[in-house]
This record gives sequence, C-alpha cells and structure tokens, in this order.
Amino acid sequence: MTKPVPNANVHLISHPLVQHKLTLMRDKESSTNSFRRLLNELSMLMAYEVTRDMATQDVQIETPLETMTAQVIDGKKLVLVSILRAGNGILDGVLSVVPGARVGHIGIYRDPKTLKAVEYYFKMPRDMHERDVVVVDPMLATGNSAIAAIDRLKVLRPKSIKFLCLLTCPEGIAALTQAHPDVPIYTAAIDRELNDHGYILPGLGDAGDRIYGTQ
Repeated sequence: MTKPVPNANVHLISHPLVQHKLTLMRDKESSTNSFRRLLNELSMLMAYEVTRDMATQDVQIETPLETMTAQVIDGKKLVLVSILRAGNGILDGVLSVVPGARVGHIGIYRDPKTLKAVEYYFKMPRDMHERDVVVVDPMLATGNSAIAAIDRLKVLRPKSIKFLCLLTCPEGIAALTQAHPDVPIYTAAIDRELNDHGYILPGLGDAGDRIYGTQ
C-alpha cells in the first residue's frame, strides 16, 4: 500500500503494519535485539512494494490434480545493493522475500566534518547491464551517500535502479531527485528536517549503531 506524495518520484509505503513497526523502532527504549528484529520484519513488508512491478514469466507446472501454466519471477535478475554498513539491516529482510536475488555491496561513510560521502569498498555481481537494482539503506538524510552509490552503479549501466529506505526528509529527497531524477524512492516515512549534524528529525537515531549496538 503506497500513498501519493507531492513528489511523483517518491513512493510512501503507508501500510499500517509498516507504520506500526517503524513507530516501535523509533522508540529510544527499543533494545538492539528488538530494533534488529523489527527492521527485518519491516524490510520484508517493504519488499512487497518495491518489487510490485517485477516482470514475470509463464512456466508449466504439475499441481496434484493437473498441469497448469503459472507465473514466476526471475529473482536472479534482481540485484540488491547494500550501502554498508547499515544497509545490511534491510538486506536480510528483502532477501527473505526474494532469495534468488544477487547482492552487491558499496562501502561508504559520511565524513563527520564535511558530511560528504567517502567510498572504501565496491563489489557487484557480473552482467549488471542485464539486471534491475534496488539500493538499500535505512536513511536518506543529506542524500550524499545515496547519490555517490548510484553514481558508481550507473557506470555499470543496469536496466533500472530503485532506492529503498526506512526514513527520509525533504532535503534528502530534493538532493537525490535532482542528481538522479530517474531513480524512484521507496520509504516508510518523510520526516520533518535535518539537523546541523545531518541527522533526520524526529528520526530514529543512527541506524547502524542501533542495529549493531555500537556508538
């Protein structure tokens, strides 16, 4: 269930279960274990929306009663690209729904002084030009990491790119849309703003720290 927003490039996933689990994750009293479990569950729910338009093909199967023609997706044509490290928290949930997907990783960290993205790792499957890509990262804040990741991916010329996150804000949407207007954004919430340190408000804190219990 997606909800229309003023920016046609943004798909707000408003399903009650998604919103319920996101609220529980926002609570600062949520433990690391609870946060990680909720993120996995929420990612599975969001995966249904981000894969809604995946192509299918007809195959013949035998049911216990007769032969029939039915539809399947080619999960091997999908690549899930995790922006390390926090993206791995979404990755596991989406893989539970599309286990045949290939996986790529981009290591990017945000310089705390400049808020610019710095890449340190890049590893993708072969034949990216034949594949559809979903980039996953819990937060779209300044947009710098997402833009840098998509810049690198476009060099490999995949068939399509989508961006999946838990939270974003007007600043992140504007930045990513300006840099990559052809990349749709799927999110569970559009929060109010960024603070001076590049964190989303009201947000849920640093997603990576909350997933892994670090500071």
